[in-house]
Amino acid sequence: MKKRLFYVVAALVMGTSVFAQEPESKWTTGADVVSSYVWRGLYLSGVSVQPAVSFSTNGFTIGGWGSANFNGSSLEADLFASYAFDFGLSLGLTDYYFPSIEDGNDYFEYSKEAGSHIFELNAGYEVSGFSVSANYVFNEAGGAGSAGGDKYFELGYTYKNVNFFVGAGDGLQSSDGEFKITNIGLSASKEIEITPSFTVPLTGSVILNPDTKKFFLVAAVSF
Repeated sequence: MKKRLFYVVAALVMGTSVFAQEPESKWTTGADVVSSYVWRGLYLSGVSVQPAVSFSTNGFTIGGWGSANFNGSSLEADLFASYAFDFGLSLGLTDYYFPSIEDGNDYFEYSKEAGSHIFELNAGYEVSGFSVSANYVFNEAGGAGSAGGDKYFELGYTYKNVNFFVGAGDGLQSSDGEFKITNIGLSASKEIEITPSFTVPLTGSVILNPDTKKFFLVAAVSF
């Protein structure tokens, strides 16, 4: 799950990835290595590799994002599509899929009772360092653990290399399904110089989930 910290996730935060790319290429690819996978204030797994690939043209972006811990017990493979307007608004759709869920979780299973895909509508707006995002799950997917109608909202502010954020949601995001604040924190990034011509982005995040009463420190290295 992802997107925004997409982001540590949507990404945010949906999940934040920095991709290596040729300036003239419309294809983007890269990977993060994270000390733990925390999504919207929820701990999902320990040390993980999170690859991504996308194609962008004329404001449209389609791509895939995944996460895998080192023993294979926690796997995620998402597809997404989005359109970014010139004035800061973006709209998108994310398909969350978790191959590691036991007892089936067939990729081609879409029924309400045993569906393995969570489909979420995403909207975001950014202006002058401020950001707001809204996300809504519109399908019921018993195999993936969603009754449908899940909502998540996040506010953020970025100043130089520091991002402050607070998020709240219900359904999958909260411990009892009720609407709760689940994700408060900040992240900061810097470039680590490996050679004079090669640097690696490093991001550190501190995250508090008031709903589950958990506190996390997360580091991510991007390639």
